[in-house]
Amino acid sequence: MRPHDSRLLTFEDSSTIRQFRSLILNRSAGQIMRVLFAVVVILLTSVCSADEVPAKKLPLPGEVFSVDSHVAFLIASESNSARADRPWVWYAPTLPNLPGGAEKWMFERFQKAGIAIAGIDVGESYGSPAGRKLYTALYQHMVEQRGYSPKPILMGRSRGGLMTLAWAVENPSRVGGFAGIYPVCNVTSFPGIARAAPAYRMSADELQLQLEKHNPVDRLTSLAKAGVPLFAIHGNVDTVVPLEQNSGLLKSRYEALGGRMELIVPDGQGHNMWEGFFHCEELVQFVIQNARSE
Repeated sequence: MRPHDSRLLTFEDSSTIRQFRSLILNRSAGQIMRVLFAVVVILLTSVCSADEVPAKKLPLPGEVFSVDSHVAFLIASESNSARADRPWVWYAPTLPNLPGGAEKWMFERFQKAGIAIAGIDVGESYGSPAGRKLYTALYQHMVEQRGYSPKPILMGRSRGGLMTLAWAVENPSRVGGFAGIYPVCNVTSFPGIARAAPAYRMSADELQLQLEKHNPVDRLTSLAKAGVPLFAIHGNVDTVVPLEQNSGLLKSRYEALGGRMELIVPDGQGHNMWEGFFHCEELVQFVIQNARSE
């Protein structure tokens, strides 16, 4: 509920008293009651709007809430309430239809291992500063208000990779690991400079000149120095988010910096809903092992 303005309740301003008295004296009892009823309705509507819970469908039972006026969710684990570290997976992209049914199997595995899942809808932010700011807001909410681990495992599906990695390279001490399903790692590959520029509040030319300040695949040094482990599963015939320009480039650059990354490349698979992407035992074990190690 919003804090009340004491002036509206105590009428400390003498001019306000005179106006209110004039309003009352010049109205019939019925008119006064209608005015008071309208005021009560407005106040109740304001309270309900402030406390309204956003709507979102999740693949498993969970909580939907708001962080900085953006929809967020939390799917609690089956057993981590008694654990001091309270590990969690940070899933992206969180959009009206995501996470969806495809993620249900792995989410259930995380739950059984004592790991929660959370995320926030930052729209089509493409790893922009505005999206990164909202990610920091979710991180602070989860860690400071709910007591979850200060080192979540970030998990990015497709463009969710761009969102999570863009935040991770600026916050290496707050990341326990990264796991991706055909993740976007390179804004020049997807969505491309021209399409991404508006989200960055820049022209295409301006973004091109400042790529090294924003593009995750160009900013990996901090993660490598922090020893953050990476994992990705990415098909070799992906034409939407090409392997060589994204996970392949991420692996070669990261290992050149001394970082550690595991990459699984299913032969003949593209950017699709193949079950092997979402029922990947290696991905699940990577998440569980690194979440527990923190």
